Amino acid sequence: MLDAVDTELRRRYPGSNGRSQPIHTVYVPADRVTEETPAEWGAAAVGLLDRHHDLLATLDATGSLPDVRKRLEADPVQDLRIDFEDGYGLRADAEEDRAATAAGAVLAAWARRSGGPANSGIRMKGLGGGERRRALRTLDLVLEGVGGVPAGFVFTVPKIRAVQQVSALVQLCVGLERAYGIAEGSLRFELQIESPQAILAADGTAPVAAMLTLSEGRCTALHFGTYDYTAALGVAAPDQALDHPAADYAKAVMQVAAAQTGAWVCDGSTQVVPDADPEAALRNHHRLVARSLRRGYYQGWDMHPGHLITRWLATYDFFRQAIDVAVPRLRDYLARRGGDIVDEPATAEALAATVLRGIECGARPDAGAAELTETVLRALAARAPIPTEAT
Repeated sequence: MLDAVDTELRRRYPGSNGRSQPIHTVYVPADRVTEETPAEWGAAAVGLLDRHHDLLATLDATGSLPDVRKRLEADPVQDLRIDFEDGYGLRADAEEDRAATAAGAVLAAWARRSGGPANSGIRMKGLGGGERRRALRTLDLVLEGVGGVPAGFVFTVPKIRAVQQVSALVQLCVGLERAYGIAEGSLRFELQIESPQAILAADGTAPVAAMLTLSEGRCTALHFGTYDYTAALGVAAPDQALDHPAADYAKAVMQVAAAQTGAWVCDGSTQVVPDADPEAALRNHHRLVARSLRRGYYQGWDMHPGHLITRWLATYDFFRQAIDVAVPRLRDYLARRGGDIVDEPATAEALAATVLRGIECGARPDAGAAELTETVLRALAARAPIPTEAT
């Protein structure tokens, strides 16, 4: 009987999916995106950094600003969604058809050459009755324009409210894969959680957990929609923000639902951009990103080139400081493997996972290299036996 329980737990909670989670997802309206958008965003961010260098230096806790500037020049955007929803709005069908085909061509170009984001896709319109037909047609045209499913492609589905919508998404993916002759399981999606009904249903359950189960492994992430969610609760517009207590509650439920499933949790966005008051906006975004990282949300939305600066700066600072703490503790943990152990295995797992995240995002590529090999780190993070030769 317990063997069956073990099997079911392993199926539902397989742990890390082995992929590197991007630090952000950039949203660009479909009528504004081109092949050069990532490079243009990076150049705009470098210009803003140089103009406000002195301010940003006061936010830099680890001397990371020069490395952030290099990152913005070389590889500013890790993940990008071509937006057909709120950032694009309602258009004539013919106009959105053209935009969807063009978006497919842009995604195909990024897949063919370096310089594009490692991960990319679209955010289509929602599955509600008024938008459903348009959403599905846009997705179909994008896939046709791409000519398949490029590596790292995912589509984001906004305004999910019911578990039945996820079952329909799975069937949609199966049908599209068959129609295009692509490998089963190639199409994956993200669920945008921005409706209270996705967090707490009428029967008192938390639908977001069931949604992950019904996705049959196709749901790669849960994305939080800051403004739709808080507006649906009746929060006044001036108080709608990532750090509102209502937003914190929803994200905590998402975090628990996604824990050990392999699905990521992505924080939402701020509508405060560094245009009218750049210094206030940069400080605010840096604060919000640092706050999210401390709460275990390692990815968030970026809506403006200026957000790239403070996203990378806060992320580098966070992981550099965390690695400086984690590596000595892991070294001590390994040294005590044959005797008394202070840190528990779960703590060592978390410490190793933190170091790996820091390495993968580029905050400190050589972190612990003199003392901890990647083999040891991955074994610790998975709480698996460490090969003798690796020690």
